[in-house]
Amino acid sequence: MAHTLHNDWFDDDFFRVPVIAVLRGLAPGEAVRSATRAWDAGVEHVEVTIETPEAVRTLAAVASAAAERGVAVGAGTITRLEQLDAAASANASFTVSPGLDEGIIHESIRRGIPHLPGVATASEILRAKALGLTWLKAFPASVLGPDWVKAMKGPFPEVRFVATGGMKAANAPAYLSAGVSVVGLSSDFASDGGAAAVRDLLASVAGTNAAS
Repeated sequence: MAHTLHNDWFDDDFFRVPVIAVLRGLAPGEAVRSATRAWDAGVEHVEVTIETPEAVRTLAAVASAAAERGVAVGAGTITRLEQLDAAASANASFTVSPGLDEGIIHESIRRGIPHLPGVATASEILRAKALGLTWLKAFPASVLGPDWVKAMKGPFPEVRFVATGGMKAANAPAYLSAGVSVVGLSSDFASDGGAAAVRDLLASVAGTNAAS
């Protein structure tokens, strides 16, 4: 049975802006600065990975800053069920995993938390679809490549891919052209110059959509 809460949430919130900021391994203050660069560049959503207990404090700090701007922050690198408690305590609005874990998906559904599982094969996409999910994370995107996205969009045209892992504003257009719905960018938000490149990317994508 399709889990409409997950898919509707991502359809409503993610499809508008084709970039999400993915912040990893940053201290709280640095992460808030990077998130602010992302928001100022036109990015609406930020993911903070919580592979370590210390990172939960960073997530909470970014979520607090996000609440003031009325935007959503997600918890990334969810690989264990207990991390869902940490994500909820830090006020994460959605969760992201590097892989597809059915236990995490079922628990996310039970809790009403939109979850984005990672996939890298057709078999994993089929498993996700059987659980009712059509928004999936293509990871690691830089290894899979744009041709992988094109190949998978053939048999799975209804699947929306979020490409993360080794992505930059410079290579994002190739993935968006291949059929990716959202790209996850990280290092671009470490500097004002990188954020400006993201702003230019979003402007070019908006211009393409307006022209089509």
